[in-house]
Amino acid sequence: MREPIKGLARLSSTATPWWRGSIDIMYETFEHTADLGLRIRAPDLDRLFDEAGQALFSAILEDPLSVKTSQQFEVRLGADSWENLLFDWLRELLYHFDGEHFVSGRFEAHVSDAGLTATVWGEPYDPDRHRLQHEVKAITYHALRVEHGDDGWLAEVIVDI
Repeated sequence: MREPIKGLARLSSTATPWWRGSIDIMYETFEHTADLGLRIRAPDLDRLFDEAGQALFSAILEDPLSVKTSQQFEVRLGADSWENLLFDWLRELLYHFDGEHFVSGRFEAHVSDAGLTATVWGEPYDPDRHRLQHEVKAITYHALRVEHGDDGWLAEVIVDI
């Protein structure tokens, strides 16, 4: 039996293939570029999370300044790490956009060791005024980081577009 190629896997030789022929059953992993990275810098955690919300909607909308801040909703999230809290925060904002068709334009987050409380302002999505730039399908954990340094806080998150 041949040695498997690195990065490929094959079923045992006793498996019955679902097609006829001599091709081995295998899978492989590969890189793809259907993602967009967001890098956020801020002097403190509250501002970092505010700016992360702005960054997300700057990726979604061509003109995030077109959003009127006439309605609001509250967000409360628990935290076990800054990375997971950022992921959950952005996922919550994306849920409101995808599920409730709410575009967000202003964010006021308060972050502590216990989690996040935030007020988000925006309005219902209006296709005549809110032109879409990217379809953000999901927030990912890939290369997700939140770090504190001498100049403040830095976050990086990849979104699936």
